[in-house]
Amino acid sequence: MTGSGGGVVAAVDLGATSGRVMLGYVGDGMLRLESVARFPNGPVVGDDGLHWDFTGLYRHIVEGLREAYRREPGLSSVGIDSWAVDYGLVEGGELVGEPFHYRDERIVQGVERVHATVPFDELYRRNGLQFLPFNTVYQYVVERGLDDAELALLVPDLVAYLLTGVRAAERTNASTTGLVDVRTGEWDLELAEKLRIPASVLPPLVDPGDELGELRGAARERVGAPLEVIAVGSHDTASAVVAVPMTSPNAAYISCGTWGLVGIELDAPVLSDAAREANFTNEGGVDGRVRFLHNVTGLWLLSETLRAWEAEEGERIDLPELLDAAASVPGPIALFDANDPSLSAPGDMPARIAELLRASGAAVPESRPAFARTIVESIAAAFARALHTAAEVGEREIDVVHIVGGGSLNRLLCQATADRAGIPVLAGPVEATAIGNVLVQARAHGWFGADASLETLREAVAAAFPPERYDPRG
Repeated sequence: MTGSGGGVVAAVDLGATSGRVMLGYVGDGMLRLESVARFPNGPVVGDDGLHWDFTGLYRHIVEGLREAYRREPGLSSVGIDSWAVDYGLVEGGELVGEPFHYRDERIVQGVERVHATVPFDELYRRNGLQFLPFNTVYQYVVERGLDDAELALLVPDLVAYLLTGVRAAERTNASTTGLVDVRTGEWDLELAEKLRIPASVLPPLVDPGDELGELRGAARERVGAPLEVIAVGSHDTASAVVAVPMTSPNAAYISCGTWGLVGIELDAPVLSDAAREANFTNEGGVDGRVRFLHNVTGLWLLSETLRAWEAEEGERIDLPELLDAAASVPGPIALFDANDPSLSAPGDMPARIAELLRASGAAVPESRPAFARTIVESIAAAFARALHTAAEVGEREIDVVHIVGGGSLNRLLCQATADRAGIPVLAGPVEATAIGNVLVQARAHGWFGADASLETLREAVAAAFPPERYDPRG
């Protein structure tokens, strides 16, 4: 345990490929994480499409919290964050079926229906979101069970509801649904009515740091304590941005995992035609900040390629060894568009990347290290384009970019991003999302002082997890 003015909290951090429960120790100049449980996550194929195994995921979460409390009986609270846009329906206090996966094919019809009623330029003026075909608003209009549901809860809100019974939607994640007014931060009930989305399924909005309630029922019995659940930046990127150790007012960030979220932090949304045409989004951040960013396909391309190769070989491929070999591949390096829609679904990723290369007239790399180098450099090139657009459209001169999350461990990607963007990269921390989750809880407990700013929290991150610097070459 930490000393006076501090304590320990649990962070439930759910990603599109894995989840984890972490203990966060805060106080006396200390900020430290300890892994309690890690578990897989991913799509499952049902009779009606692609879903999440939420039942299994929730079971892992409860067991992880049980172990966290066993290790630390003085545990002060729990915070939950996850990927955005996906939701579960609740009737009679129970989850109805497994939530759909955002890569399910039904989203195509949702886009058509929404834009037939509300053109995209109007939608952007209202919600400030980049066009992504899986945004929640597109899913809701094709959701057959919505009219009969009591509630529609995004994944972290659903977890919190099952743990505590409290009906709430945390504001940073709600901002990604497409149904929150980008100017007021409240539900856009007029838009919901236009799209025939029942307002009754939209729960009350809460802010990061708000107390939600204590564990109840079976969860309380299994964990062994009435732990308090506190709302954090429940969109994982919102939590990650809290833990970006930014010291320069002209810093940009890339939260890099399955996706690469490339952007800058602003005090107000940018709703210009240029922002809309560049497909930049204005998502809610902690303390009312705006995450002005663009989604770039991230390490999904590399992980799916490895999955295909491993299935072909019948054995595991050592990724660090592959990346070391890739770094030695001489130029020139063939590139493809990392954001091409053909790369969005699971499947034979190497074949689809090869097809894009051939279509552009580029040679397909023959060796796996060369192919991996092409993937990493193509992701870095997409990052660089997004950074330059963020600077131009957001009217911000960028002098450094922070890469946090799993991508900060990929030295080849960090260096390639610095080279292609022409600005220094500061890499780390790896567990930015869990750290941001922990910090918001710690501030709610008063461990940084009642009015601690995001800058104060980021100073603690920089001291505890000094970033690694990559300078652009040539």
